[in-house]
Amino acid sequence: IEIKSSSRDPGSRAKISVNAKDTTLDPVGACVGMRGSRVQAVVNELQGEKIDIVSWSEDPAVLVVNAISPAEVQRVIVDSSYKKLDLILSEDNLSKAIGRRGQNVRLASKLMDYEINIMTEQEESDRRQVEFKEKTENFVKNLELDETLGQLLVAEGFSSIEEISNSSIENVCKIEGIDEKTAEALIERSKEFLIKDAKEISNKISELGVKKELVDLKGLTPGMLVTLGEKKILTLQDFADLSSDELTGAYDMFKGERVKIKGYLEEFALNKTEADELIMSAREIVYKN
Repeated sequence: IEIKSSSRDPGSRAKISVNAKDTTLDPVGACVGMRGSRVQAVVNELQGEKIDIVSWSEDPAVLVVNAISPAEVQRVIVDSSYKKLDLILSEDNLSKAIGRRGQNVRLASKLMDYEINIMTEQEESDRRQVEFKEKTENFVKNLELDETLGQLLVAEGFSSIEEISNSSIENVCKIEGIDEKTAEALIERSKEFLIKDAKEISNKISELGVKKELVDLKGLTPGMLVTLGEKKILTLQDFADLSSDELTGAYDMFKGERVKIKGYLEEFALNKTEADELIMSAREIVYKN
């Protein structure tokens, strides 16, 4: 039996994922022992700290379903590039998945080293509709398109003006209803917009008073710097004092209700690992000096 990963809230609860090299063995059952004897001995040594033992899988969708138990998951959306998981559950399972003060989902997230977002089917549907509308409006406004063409681009998988700019005429022409001339014009408009936008963002960063030391921090994009400046986070010290949840956003329980806390850089699809790395980089510079 191999322990693949673990996470803890010392003195309260731990989660451990286990795997059997011998496929005939039940790794969870072997760790729990007859009537819980093996795991109970460890619990006693840890003075009552609860231990959840889950079966490991190389498939993050399978592992997260195991790790978030006892909640029942309806659907999992995996974003491996950003190490994000969206879990779709029924209203009845929300509190089970989140756990007391967010403990269950927090430990599951640490266990997998993935950011986990928990939502209902309705919340997920609403989010997709909002994202579709926002992307369409971005194309319509900044590329001066009619709404139908903007919607068509989003429906075909284009999420940003930069993606259109980097695309080839041949790829854009594959979209039904777009000819070569229209594709060429779309790409040209996209490039012109990005050049103009870069200049405006650079001027905005200066006007907001964002210090060069923060501008030079590797990993922060111009758009992020503008957002931070608008939030009065102007120096490297200001940034180093933040937590990753303040950057990416999080869910918390307040008076029995699940409350969304918006992150400063949430719109930039920054995951928790990336946020932690940015903050630690800032702290290394600040505290070294």
